Amino acid sequence: MTPSLSSRLSPEIKQYLIITGNYWSFTLTDGALRMLVVLYFHQLGYSPLAIASLFLFYEFFGVVTNLLGGWLGARLGLNKTMNIGLFLQIVAVSMLALDEQLLSIAYVMVAQALSGIAKDLNKMSAKSAIKLLVPKDQDSTLYKWVAILTGSKNALKGVGFFLGGMLLTLLGFQGALWFMAAMLTITWLMSLLLLTQDLGKKKNKPKFSELLSKSKQLNLLAAARMCLFASRDVWFVIALPVFLASTFGWDHWWVGGFMASWVIAYGIVQANAPKITKGTENRFKQALFWVTILSFIPALLALGLWLEWQLKLVIIGGLLIFGAVFAINSSLHSFLIVKIADSDGVSMDVGFYYMANAMGRLIGTVLSGLVFQLYGLESCLLVSSAMLVMASLFTVGLSKRN
Repeated sequence: MTPSLSSRLSPEIKQYLIITGNYWSFTLTDGALRMLVVLYFHQLGYSPLAIASLFLFYEFFGVVTNLLGGWLGARLGLNKTMNIGLFLQIVAVSMLALDEQLLSIAYVMVAQALSGIAKDLNKMSAKSAIKLLVPKDQDSTLYKWVAILTGSKNALKGVGFFLGGMLLTLLGFQGALWFMAAMLTITWLMSLLLLTQDLGKKKNKPKFSELLSKSKQLNLLAAARMCLFASRDVWFVIALPVFLASTFGWDHWWVGGFMASWVIAYGIVQANAPKITKGTENRFKQALFWVTILSFIPALLALGLWLEWQLKLVIIGGLLIFGAVFAINSSLHSFLIVKIADSDGVSMDVGFYYMANAMGRLIGTVLSGLVFQLYGLESCLLVSSAMLVMASLFTVGLSKRN
């Protein structure tokens, strides 16, 4: 008899596929939830700053979760932290689905806090697990696996944006949320049954005092990552969807569809970054090259807006170029952190690094609402460019050490 595909796969590949499936399902609903909240509360007449405040706890608790989650992963195992993340997301989505009369800013912020904890537990667990499933000294394989996981996740997040806009139109706010809660519950139950390999436990139980990184290399990479993601979210998270809806007059379908298409294309480029960046093995210098190019793009977009030249062409075309170059940067960073992380208790190094990532998103989200409300999209783009210059400076220090 010909062996089945499942029987031919190694245990490591099977676990990788389960982890990736969990990550995909979570990301799909996370993207949909973000688009639902932005569009629904914009529809209710909330200001950009008020909408940004709904995500404040989401991003803040992402910072805390990455730091503590890495420590928990090293003590409990990454399969447990991943399943805890899935369960918390079910709770968060269900909270928002209960009764629209409960949806005060404070209540939504609490639900979003749980969602932020869930997302970063899930992401930290997935990224850390890959380090342990790929044999040592196989950097090209590690880079490909990380790129595939990260790129496919972002492509599905884009599908989630579209799904959020579509579900809001077809099912309404509560109906969309109950649908997503059911999807997540099925994924969680399957994960409890199938994710059996106990990954990521540190041989010696890590002390709480070991949470902060003592590696200068890791600290520089984390600082660059923080600035990188702040530069994206300062104009992408709140400012752009509100700008598209208010200035271009796009409805939920158009906004959700456009944002979805962008993130899907971004994910495809990210997954193919190893092919785009082949030719040199010094990934640190490549990271400096690509972030330097990226730093010019938002400034050029701001100039186009200031000149009021073909606004739709500037925004849509510029966003596609920014997304492609940003995707390569992000993929290189995701590989570098997994590469330099210590295999024993890898989740602690990865958790610290993604704490900086979450801090960047928090800074970007707050500034996106504040700067857009006070000064408009043009100023958001200038802040983005300044953040990328800072990321370049941190990457200079990193590339000099390698």
